[in-house]
Amino acid sequence: MHRGTIPGSSGSVHPLRLSADPALRARCAEVVSFGAELSRLVEDLFASMYAAHGVGLAANQIGVLSRVFVYDCPDDEDRRHLGHVVNPRLVETGGVIVRGPESCLSLPGAEAAVERHDRAVVEGWDRTGAPVRVEGTGFFARCLQHECDHLDGGVYTDRLTGPRRRRALRAVRRASGA
Repeated sequence: MHRGTIPGSSGSVHPLRLSADPALRARCAEVVSFGAELSRLVEDLFASMYAAHGVGLAANQIGVLSRVFVYDCPDDEDRRHLGHVVNPRLVETGGVIVRGPESCLSLPGAEAAVERHDRAVVEGWDRTGAPVRVEGTGFFARCLQHECDHLDGGVYTDRLTGPRRRRALRAVRRASGA
């Protein structure tokens, strides 16, 4: 991002793909071209995330099967983390495993307690091809892990079992009118 610009201010808002959409289950492809098209995708992701009042958004959530996500997410100390990662790799998780509330813009109407590591490190590139390393704790670590799951074709309900999974999936179905 350029100093002084607001992420997403030049982007377009795209409709979010919802639970039954096959794009949410697709493993996204590595980005190989760092140029204007990628910059536009990053801007569109920010615009779409802000329009939906989210804290993170992966490219497949707007139907683009590329390994890119954006975030504007606080950690547990309410410090703001703002950025994007291209071709992210979750290279480290650690700390205690915390069961905490999680929801998803693509699964409206549902929230469930999901177990995630309290610390996460993601490495990748920015939109210009410069390497980035993002470290998060608490809620921000949860966000990083959640977005990496999306790019591998996963959603948070995949991490649930038993009654918690059934309740979450029932809430998704009710919210979608199915």
